Amino acid sequence: MFIDVNANVGHWPFKKLRYNTCASLLRRMNQFGVDVSVVANMNGVFYKNTQSANEELYDEIRSDKAFSRRFVPFAIINPVYAGWRDDFHTCIKKMGMKGVRLHPLYHDYDVTEAPVIELVKMARDFDVPVAFTMRMVDSRQRSWMDLLKESTVKDYIPIMKEVPDAKYLLLNICNGTGLTNEERAVLNKTNYMFDTSGRSIDVVRDFLKNFGKDRFAFGTHAPILDYLSGMLRIEYLNNDEVTAEEKEMLRSGNARKLLKI
Repeated sequence: MFIDVNANVGHWPFKKLRYNTCASLLRRMNQFGVDVSVVANMNGVFYKNTQSANEELYDEIRSDKAFSRRFVPFAIINPVYAGWRDDFHTCIKKMGMKGVRLHPLYHDYDVTEAPVIELVKMARDFDVPVAFTMRMVDSRQRSWMDLLKESTVKDYIPIMKEVPDAKYLLLNICNGTGLTNEERAVLNKTNYMFDTSGRSIDVVRDFLKNFGKDRFAFGTHAPILDYLSGMLRIEYLNNDEVTAEEKEMLRSGNARKLLKI
């Protein structure tokens, strides 16, 4: 079984995308044998009111029973936008979304600002993960209107230190993962997980040794990145590197535990 913890629908203003609807993404999932995908609506990265994107995703998933069986929706919340608390409660309690994705760089806030801490604590209290995407698109190919900066694991240590008992997904690792001993201690006390989509995860076995086999889950960052790389980073591991049981943890077991599905 494969569970993709990092998929998207919607548009990117500076790049033409394929497979960016639930229907076309589902065809892609079927092609590669993916059973379930965690999905958010990228339109929320750019809408002033992110809730409009969450409503679009909710309506799209409800439009076909197959979508509700195969997609796990995450809400994009902007904690420095008016009404975000209502948006969170609507998405989690009424729409049944299973987590939130935050985009500090695009929505222009620091992860330790008071509303961010409050939001992460709310997610903790509802037992849903908070996902941070370290890079949406390659900054080397960016439009002049898009961001140049990309995140690192180190950038999220402060919010983990503030709310160590929340659940975190760190998606699309694009830069180094060097941490001080103090930062590593904070990370080790936190319930977090990486996905396998990032460009920096070119040798998964090294990451598994450094962070642990229970800290990774299959992810694609589709449709911005190709669908196969994240999968191959698991499948190429040999029996000396992971057992059959551990490989299944990477495919779906770790994700099922984090998402409670």
